[in-house]
Amino acid sequence: MNARVLGNEDGETVVLAHGYGGTRFVWDDVVPALAARFRVVVFDWSFSGAVAASGGGERYCSSYYALADELVALMDELGVRQAAFVGHSMAGMIGCIASVARRDLFSHLVLVGASPRYINEDGYEGGFERGDVDAMLAAVDEDFAAWVPCFAEVVVGPDHPGAVSKFAKQLGAMRPDAALRVLRSVLTSDFRGVLPDVAARCTIVHCTHDAVAPLAVARYMQRALAGCGGVGADTVVIESSGHFPQLTAPKEFVRVLEAILLDRESN
Repeated sequence: MNARVLGNEDGETVVLAHGYGGTRFVWDDVVPALAARFRVVVFDWSFSGAVAASGGGERYCSSYYALADELVALMDELGVRQAAFVGHSMAGMIGCIASVARRDLFSHLVLVGASPRYINEDGYEGGFERGDVDAMLAAVDEDFAAWVPCFAEVVVGPDHPGAVSKFAKQLGAMRPDAALRVLRSVLTSDFRGVLPDVAARCTIVHCTHDAVAPLAVARYMQRALAGCGGVGADTVVIESSGHFPQLTAPKEFVRVLEAILLDRESN
């Protein structure tokens, strides 16, 4: 999983987990600032293009529960306990699942642009109609290489061409079959039932304009996580567009994350 441990060995451990299409390099703009204060862990999921590039990727997981098992195994290998887990997009829900299975691993979950369900239904706004999801999966299946730059521009935001290019490069390095299987798992998932079982303290971080997960998702999660840790879930909204604040607003993202983590230390 290409794990790297960086920064202050005496600091609190912060685990950064990338989402769909990304690699550990998606955190490059925020790791130096965080590593000055914290012990930072970055890694690649088995489906990542970075794993394929390093000679792995023949066997990859697309199930959230299998990926949660990957996460638990990695944390055990690194000896991580009571860490802060920062999960972007799909990694947020994977972290929730892992934290339910192993409550000793994470004392705080920071869920960045996370969503338990992407498809709308009566009484729930996930951001996509079922037809939208079917069309997206068909486009990936038909021509993955042509789909990559279009998807990257939509989810990162057209106002950030450098960030779009960086994410597109990472996404395009995925094996097409892995890209399709994992995307299907993400877009058709429904993990709302997991949220009430999360015992760790949670902070939800969301951008004001997110093409993947609207703010309504963050509000839903805040209500569903109301009992976590006995203190409820907090929500922090970053004034930025897109699904990748670590790429499009790195300084603000670091400021928000440091405030969350330092508050964790003081409590």
